[in-house]
Amino acid sequence: MRVDHARQNDRCNLSDNDVFQSWFQERNIDDVEAIVPDMAGAARGKVLPSKKFGKGEMKMPEGLFAQTISGDYISDPSNVEDRDMLLVPDPNTLRPVPWAAEPAASVFMDCYHRDGSPVEQSPRGVLRNVLAKYEARGWIPVVAPEVEFYLLSPHSDPNAEAEPPEGRLGWTEGANQPYSIDTMNDFDAFINQVYEYCEVQGISIDTISQEMGPAQFELNFLHGNALDLADQVFMFKRTVREASINHNMHATFLAKPMAEDAGSALHIHQSVVDKSGNNIFSDAAGEPTDLFYGFLGGLQTYMNEALLMFAPYVNSYRRFASPWSSPVNLAWAIDNRTVGLRVPDSPPEARRVENRLAGSDVNPYLAIAASLACGYLGMTEGLKPGEPTEGSAYSEDFTLHRHIFAAIEAMQGSEAMRSMLGDSFVTLYTALKADEYREFQEIITPYEREILMFNV
Repeated sequence: MRVDHARQNDRCNLSDNDVFQSWFQERNIDDVEAIVPDMAGAARGKVLPSKKFGKGEMKMPEGLFAQTISGDYISDPSNVEDRDMLLVPDPNTLRPVPWAAEPAASVFMDCYHRDGSPVEQSPRGVLRNVLAKYEARGWIPVVAPEVEFYLLSPHSDPNAEAEPPEGRLGWTEGANQPYSIDTMNDFDAFINQVYEYCEVQGISIDTISQEMGPAQFELNFLHGNALDLADQVFMFKRTVREASINHNMHATFLAKPMAEDAGSALHIHQSVVDKSGNNIFSDAAGEPTDLFYGFLGGLQTYMNEALLMFAPYVNSYRRFASPWSSPVNLAWAIDNRTVGLRVPDSPPEARRVENRLAGSDVNPYLAIAASLACGYLGMTEGLKPGEPTEGSAYSEDFTLHRHIFAAIEAMQGSEAMRSMLGDSFVTLYTALKADEYREFQEIITPYEREILMFNV
């Protein structure tokens, strides 16, 4: 795989505020969304008139990275002062917002301390730090995500079961129809709008397919720069949600939204090229290199220590517990979709590893950063993978963590993850997830009320 750094469509390459203003004026932009991705991969930030953008310092509380998925805050030992951070726009991320009622643009903001040092807890910064380690060795990771999601019938009752929406003629899909063209045609207007919105934003999606669940779809991205693809996945999730609302539906990226149906994954295809664009996973004769096996060995060795970033919520582990095209271990093999680490059958220049562990509920920056971190450690430490699996990996031992608390403990104690992702980030992230787990444990579930309440 070769990386293509060219920007597409209505993207820009800007160097100063005057050029920002020129870009806004050419497109009659009224408002600008200044976006900071939080720990959950949600958009935080500010909206301001385009004429005021870049005219002064923009700040936000660093504490936004200590915000749980429910909106609560935890104590951050590295930020007891609850200080502000400075927001600096990344000019390569300026995009139109195609669903806005009035002409608007969005731009990602990088986060810095007053002394100019980057904020270590920023998910976008975490990925930048991992990429810097690759760059120091003359390596460039290339990634291609695949994102699955469900369309749902809208309702406002959190106790009601999720259901697929109505298609053409008011028909609700009740059977699983993997790769069905006719089922995709039921949602043709929605799919066309997603492609339209993505084209306007320079989001490089490729093919779409119907997946195993009812009204479950997968979108594939064209391969490219890891940070750019993480940005694109982040924006793609927003895009799908907005397009679904336009068509009287909801979209969910929850890892396991329906008990009897398949979970949703975010697969990450990964290779590494040198500065000449040559795939370092293949040698001159087209054979796998020691670096390729080292990358695989790093994933097998360290991914359980990083599993919390691939399975960040209690619900994430339901996807593993009832496998249906979901991995149960860190086995690897060529052209085998039952393993957690699949090596697609491809020519030497496209040799890559498909990490199949992440659910679609992940923060894309953190999932990509964690996967690349594990591969980097494997290459630099000269690790070796186990023997490739033959047959179905589902019949082999379950070797992943079975619940989130085990994953929290594993990451808390991981010196490898602290060295790659930052000590203060790991401390804050695991504390955040522990608090979310505590909150979940306080909820009495329907199972407990229905099955246990009067039978124990």
